[in-house]
Amino acid sequence: MNWRVDRLKLPLSNPFGISRETSETSETVVVELTHEGTTGVGAVTPSAYYDESAESVAETLPTLCETVDRIGDPHAQQRIERELDEQAADQPAARMTLSIAVHDLAARQLDLPLYRQWGLDPDAVPPTTYTVGIDSPERMAEKARKAADSGFGHLKVKLGTDDDRARLDAVRDAAPDVEIRVDANAAWTVQEAIDKADWLADAGVTMLEQPVEADDIDSLRRVTDATAIPVAADESCVTASDVPRVADACDIVNAKLVKCGGIRPATRLLNAADAHGLDSMLGCMVESNASIAAAVHLAPLVDYLDLDGALLLASDPYDGVPLDGDVFDLTAVTAGTGARRRSSDGGPD
Repeated sequence: MNWRVDRLKLPLSNPFGISRETSETSETVVVELTHEGTTGVGAVTPSAYYDESAESVAETLPTLCETVDRIGDPHAQQRIERELDEQAADQPAARMTLSIAVHDLAARQLDLPLYRQWGLDPDAVPPTTYTVGIDSPERMAEKARKAADSGFGHLKVKLGTDDDRARLDAVRDAAPDVEIRVDANAAWTVQEAIDKADWLADAGVTMLEQPVEADDIDSLRRVTDATAIPVAADESCVTASDVPRVADACDIVNAKLVKCGGIRPATRLLNAADAHGLDSMLGCMVESNASIAAAVHLAPLVDYLDLDGALLLASDPYDGVPLDGDVFDLTAVTAGTGARRRSSDGGPD
């Protein structure tokens, strides 16, 4: 088995702001695995919030690729996951990259798209949100208007500033007919979140994501109890083992492959959420189609979708699952995840 690891710095179309930082590039690591003439691709945009970086992932991947090579069979996914967990227990982003590449490779060898390999229904894919990052109210309104005009019926609006209300009002005025979900990325105190929930509800907000600090589950519970807006846990719910402790403190959990370590761990988190009576969402970072595409194949399992990361890039060297309006068209994928490297002239290889 041969492999190739690349580090990419992908420019964003606009600076992307959340409550704790603003980014202008996506630091991405891509791995391509080739076995018996077939290549699978996986990628990750690690987050410093979870103590990983493009540098740490790129340094770890050769050793993990050697493990996959030694096992020698991309269909031996349970064994691959177990051994990578043993080698890189605290590096879920590194494991995610290979998880995607191995699943893509195995499905391509079978000449099946992932969703068909798993027996999932492509018609059950929820519409994805388009995320409006923190900016001036005027710029946020402009982004919201463009997204609505492009066919997005659901916006995720990042808040956590000293003037959240002006920003949300600007978005609502610019896109009066869209559904708005709000994500504070753990920026508020419990009392701030409860106070703001009143006018968020008046503005028609339909989801409030991670309003308080990640480890403050009691405050998360208090916010959930105080508002009729469904509350989602993101930073508070990293892996399946976190679901029981947040189950009575929120309504929705947000699964991200980068947090939990790949496709199989994400599936376990979604199953745990279902077992605890919670709704579920699939989320992402601002990242390439080389990683977004894999998550899209899990979309029939969830109630909400937030997989717009590649849409926020100025350029992406990979094509992914095509969008029909704001819904991903899994039926267009012929094999694997659907991620394909673009040629130098802008088309797929």
